[in-house]
Amino acid sequence: MGPLAYKLEELFTYGDYRTWDDDERWELIDGVAYCMSPAPSPRHQIILADLVRQFATYLYGKSCVAIPAPFDVRLAESDEHDDDITTVVQPDLSVICDKSRLDSAGYRGAPELVVEILSPSTAQKDLKIKLARYERAGVREYWIVYPTEKTVLLFTLQGDGRYGRPSVYVDTDRPQVGIFPELEIDLTAVFAE
Repeated sequence: MGPLAYKLEELFTYGDYRTWDDDERWELIDGVAYCMSPAPSPRHQIILADLVRQFATYLYGKSCVAIPAPFDVRLAESDEHDDDITTVVQPDLSVICDKSRLDSAGYRGAPELVVEILSPSTAQKDLKIKLARYERAGVREYWIVYPTEKTVLLFTLQGDGRYGRPSVYVDTDRPQVGIFPELEIDLTAVFAE
């Protein structure tokens, strides 16, 4: 699978993606293949575990669910066949409320909320490429977590279908989740050493 990393001029679809080696994690964004290696750091995974804990505890018994990576989210442009989809991402955390779009392959459609935890190998993609793609797909909230800086940028989809200026939170804050107004995330716990 390694050579795909060097075929940047070639565009791929979900049909291609499904034939690739299961031992390697890849994402497709507008047909461009991105390798998800190396594996996330322990710090990344500890932060993810606490975010999953807080969201899952709140969502227990409710109609929405929090699903951590690895989990394929297919962002279709329209009613295209699955094999023709050109964007398949694996957000660190997806909050999904329309369970009818869950299937054995993952999820087809835009999650209500997506969290990406930055690492040196994914920062540029998460901050630029994925931000634009999540906005275009209609993801209502996009959280970008900076582990080293203990900071969270929270982008909220506005009425015009665009993300406004992000709200910025630090490790002592308790940001309110826009799609669940009664839920606040304790960032002190998220960033605990």
